[in-house]
Amino acid sequence: MPTIRKAALLAAPVLAAQLVLSQTALGPILSGVASAQAQEEAKKEQETRRTPALRNKVYEKLAEAQAAAEAKDMATAQKILDAMLAGRRDNELNSYELANVYNLYAFIHYSREDYTSALQSYENVIKQPDIPLAMEINTRFTVAQLYFVQERWQDGVNALLKWFDMTTTPNANAYVLLAQGYYQLKDYDKALDNIQIAIADFEGKGRVPKEQWYNLSRFLYAEKGMNAEATAVLRDLITYYPKKQYWVQLSFMYSEANDETKQLGAMETAYVQDMLEKDGEFRNMASLLLNAEVPYKASQVLKRGFDEEIVEDTSKNWELYAGALRQAQEVEDAIPAMEKAASMSDSGDLYARLGNIYLDADKNEEAIEAITKGLDRGGVKRADNANLVLGMAYFNTKQYSKARNAFRAAGRDERSEKYARQWIAYMDSELDRQKKLAEDI
Repeated sequence: MPTIRKAALLAAPVLAAQLVLSQTALGPILSGVASAQAQEEAKKEQETRRTPALRNKVYEKLAEAQAAAEAKDMATAQKILDAMLAGRRDNELNSYELANVYNLYAFIHYSREDYTSALQSYENVIKQPDIPLAMEINTRFTVAQLYFVQERWQDGVNALLKWFDMTTTPNANAYVLLAQGYYQLKDYDKALDNIQIAIADFEGKGRVPKEQWYNLSRFLYAEKGMNAEATAVLRDLITYYPKKQYWVQLSFMYSEANDETKQLGAMETAYVQDMLEKDGEFRNMASLLLNAEVPYKASQVLKRGFDEEIVEDTSKNWELYAGALRQAQEVEDAIPAMEKAASMSDSGDLYARLGNIYLDADKNEEAIEAITKGLDRGGVKRADNANLVLGMAYFNTKQYSKARNAFRAAGRDERSEKYARQWIAYMDSELDRQKKLAEDI
């Protein structure tokens, strides 16, 4: 039976670290994911920080730089910021004003996809003492995201954990980002814990978790050998994101659990929804039906595949189709299918098997021709069986001497020795009976 490669099944989705930026009224560029909750946190702790005032002349320069940035004139925006820092005395800009300057620098660098410089600028924001708590919380989240963008997974995880320490209401997206970091570090236990928190958060609010979240969860369960849990996640994916790949993967998981009934059910559901579109999927479906002893349905699946030019025109596929038809007692239809399979094969084995089908259809001359061709060509896997069938065909056409030779050839293999003796004995008794009938006439 065709099998699905486990590596392909278990491939984890890449959850890209997406940096989401938003602007405050003045222009510091903050991470939108954490903004609302950070502002709530700020109400509780801001009183403990004495944030310096943002002076009007500094405000005006920042506003001018932001206006240029919003107009995508990054050169002018940077020039204004450079002038604000050039030749300044240590006390010319206070910590809050410096934080806003570096924040806007970070936005300019990010817009140019200069993530290294953007990261450095955001870190400069954090270094400033007594900045508003909301600003620090948002900036720390953005720093974590930038580490992920640069694939600095451990730095990203560390930065994100620091952010978690500063907030009491992290949202599901933050847990997903942390799960992705742990996944990249191959700490699958922590990755699974965090992605499950995100999923539970959404489900608890009556919301449907994102498809990628389920996929990461499924992959992690499978990596830990928790196949029952991985299968349950696949059922969730099918419920909310009904795609062919999930039905096929669910069938594979039932196969791993040796539950052939559910394996077939999952695959058949995909089939009736016209989700199967590859040669291997049709062959797998047919093989499952054959294993379930539903050969006629298996033959119809393959016939449809051939008709729609999905199942490839190969000897192996025609052999499978012929076998299904024969098992379904559709012998007349099985013959042309096996003829096609044999004609496309370099081995004589399929001609020997074609002879069997001819014999089932009482086409003894054709059986003799096919089996003889197969034995002459070579490569017949069970030459003893082929000779037994050849002997039967010769017997049916009253070519008794050739039948005896064929049975004797079959009897040289111990697997068919008993049957060959029985056939020779039966043929001798039949010849003796015919002789006595002739004498009585």
